[in-house]
Amino acid sequence: MKIIRKFGLSLSVALLLAACGQDGASQGSGAAKEKVSLMNVSYDPTRELYQEYNQSFQKYWQQKTGQEVAIQQSNGGSGKQALAVRNGLKADVVTLALAADIDSLNRDGKQLIKPDWQKALPHNSTPYTSTIVFLVRKGNPKNIKDWGDLVKGDVQVITPNPKTSGGARWNFLAAWAWAKSQPGGSDETARAFVSELYKRVPVMDAGARASTISFTQRNLGDVLLAWENEAHLSLKEANGEYEIVTPSLSILCEPPVAVVDSVVDGKGTREVATEYLKHLYSEDAQRMIAKNFFRPADEKVKAEFKNQFPDLKLVTIGQEFGGWQEAQKRFFDDGGLFDQIYTPQK
Repeated sequence: MKIIRKFGLSLSVALLLAACGQDGASQGSGAAKEKVSLMNVSYDPTRELYQEYNQSFQKYWQQKTGQEVAIQQSNGGSGKQALAVRNGLKADVVTLALAADIDSLNRDGKQLIKPDWQKALPHNSTPYTSTIVFLVRKGNPKNIKDWGDLVKGDVQVITPNPKTSGGARWNFLAAWAWAKSQPGGSDETARAFVSELYKRVPVMDAGARASTISFTQRNLGDVLLAWENEAHLSLKEANGEYEIVTPSLSILCEPPVAVVDSVVDGKGTREVATEYLKHLYSEDAQRMIAKNFFRPADEKVKAEFKNQFPDLKLVTIGQEFGGWQEAQKRFFDDGGLFDQIYTPQK
């Protein structure tokens, strides 16, 4: 009996310790879930959207997992942002202005993302779209109604630098597509049109937000070529000082998102980074996207906001230009068409 009692006591203690250990581990993994940090490197006009979305996602993630997430936000010209990531900026996710900038993360012998990154999420990993419109001053004193009016009289145009800004590349291609669509239009007439347009650009900022500031605060130019959401934001903040002109034809801007695989695997943040992008497709996030004047991907939410986004003819990068890899090489790489037509003003 003495031996049995001793064994029984040992077994009881062992079971008690095991139970405590399991409970302690369980509590530890719940309570000790360390705060995780995430960096979203984005382009200029998404500042306000992601300020709101980041707060919403932090609440969502904590409710779902019990873990706090600190989110750092970096905004700038899309091409410049992509270069910063290539040069070592530790972005867990990138939410850039165009696919070519995300593709460029695998340039120069680097392999920061999976080559098929656009297959990771719906709509080629594009949770929202936009287009290019004109922002003019109150009363539209230069009577600007369509692209052709940009090269009349003494009109000056504000647009950022295609070498550093994704929005600027969309601007350029929208102008090119319009010119080519005109009666008798061709690559030659499109080149002549954009050449004349860029002669009217008095200052070429690095990013879309800087160009907005040049137009609205520095009072430069007669018309700003702007992301639709950026134009609406300026309208909202300016109390009637500006008007939006929607051209007859523009381009469907598709700003995609991606996890930076090399970073999340190194930091151990793949789960939260993946969910951060996936959650952009939720109904709540899609409504937030629409309220920030981006066109939502969700058809139900899009229908709710149909009066906010006018219908217009939109060409696509794939149909009109053969996709971003082809367009980037033809128009914007060193020695491309932009370099051929643009001479900086002295």
